[in-house]
Amino acid sequence: MNEIKESEKVNAREAGAGNQEFTEISDLSKKGYQLLKENKINEAVECFNRILAVDDNNNYALVGMGDVSRKQGGFREAVAYYQRCLDYHPGNNYALFGLADCYKGLNQFHKAIDIWEQYLLHDDKNITVLTRVADAYRKVRDFKHSKVVYLKVLEMEEKNPYAIIGLGHLHYDFKEYRDALFYWEKMLQDNKSAVDIRVLTSIGNCHRKLKTFEDGIVYFEMALQREPYNFYALFGLADCYRGMNQQDRSLDYWNRILEQDPRNKVILTRAGDAYRHMGNYEKAIEYYERALNIEFDTYAVLGLAVVAKAQGRFGEANESLRRLIQQDPKNYRLYLELADCYMRMNERRLAVETLEDFQKLGIRNNGIMEMLEKIKP
Repeated sequence: MNEIKESEKVNAREAGAGNQEFTEISDLSKKGYQLLKENKINEAVECFNRILAVDDNNNYALVGMGDVSRKQGGFREAVAYYQRCLDYHPGNNYALFGLADCYKGLNQFHKAIDIWEQYLLHDDKNITVLTRVADAYRKVRDFKHSKVVYLKVLEMEEKNPYAIIGLGHLHYDFKEYRDALFYWEKMLQDNKSAVDIRVLTSIGNCHRKLKTFEDGIVYFEMALQREPYNFYALFGLADCYRGMNQQDRSLDYWNRILEQDPRNKVILTRAGDAYRHMGNYEKAIEYYERALNIEFDTYAVLGLAVVAKAQGRFGEANESLRRLIQQDPKNYRLYLELADCYMRMNERRLAVETLEDFQKLGIRNNGIMEMLEKIKP
C-alpha cells in the first residue's frame, strides 16, 4: 500500500514538472513573438533558443527562428527552420506560410505556389494566401491561373485592394492596357485622395503605352503633387511630353531627375535626344558624352551618330552606325539610320543593301519595309 502511494507521489511530481515546463515554454514563446513584433531580434532569438534547449523540435520556436531569419532577409536559413518544423509537425500553417514566403523571396515562385496550395488545403478561404498565390502565378506568367485566383478573392471580398491592383498588374504585364486601366481606376472610385501613389503612376503608364499622353499627364501630375521628386512621376511626365513632341517641356522633367541622379545614363541619353530634336547639338553632344563617360550606351552612341549626320559628318556617322549594328544586329533603328546616312551620301545601292540585310534576319518591321519600298529603284 505504501509502495503504491509512493509511486503516485512520483507521478504527481513528474506531472507537475511537466506542467511547469509547458508553462515556461508557452511564456517564452509568447515573449519571443512579442519581441519579434517590436523588432528586438536578439532578445527574441534568446527566447526561442531557450525553448529549443529544452525541446529541440518545438514547433513554436522553430517557426519563430524561421520568422527571425525571414525578417532579416536570410531566406535560405529560414527555409531550414520551417522545413525542420514541418518534418516534425506536418501541416503547420505558420511554417507553410513562412516557407512559401521564403521561396517567393528567393524568386522560386513555382515552389512557393506548391507550398501555398498545401496551406490552402487546411484554410481555403485565407484571402492573404490566395492573393499571394495569384501574385506568384503572375510572376511565372501564368495568366489564366493568376486571374482565376484574383477573381476568387474578389468574390469573397469585392473591394480587396491587393486583388484589384494585382489584376491591373497582370493585364499590364500582358500588354492589355485598357483592361489594366479598368482595374486600377476602380481604386480611385471610393477615395481618390487616399489611393496609393503607385496606382496613380500605373494608370499614367497605361496611358503612356496607349499613347493617350494628355490623359497620362493628369495622373503623373497628381502623383507629383504628393511626392515632388517621385522618379516614376517625373519619368512619366517627361516621356509623355516627349510623345507629344514637346521636347522643351520633357527636358524640364529629365533635368529634374538628373538633379537627384546625375549619373543616370538612360536619362542623360533621353535629355540628349530632347536637345537634339530641338536643334541644340552642342548640348546634345554634352549629354551623350556624359552618359558614355559612365558606361557604354548604344543609344548615346546612336545619338552622337545622328548628330554627326545632321551636321554633315557622314563618314563619322556611317562608321559609328556600322559598329553598332555589329554589336546589336537586331536593332532595326540602326539600319534605318545607316540607310538614311547612305542616302545622304548618294549611295542608294548601299542603303537598299543595308535594309535588305535586316530583312535577311527574318524579322518583320514596318519601318524597314516602308523605307525600302520608298528608296528601292
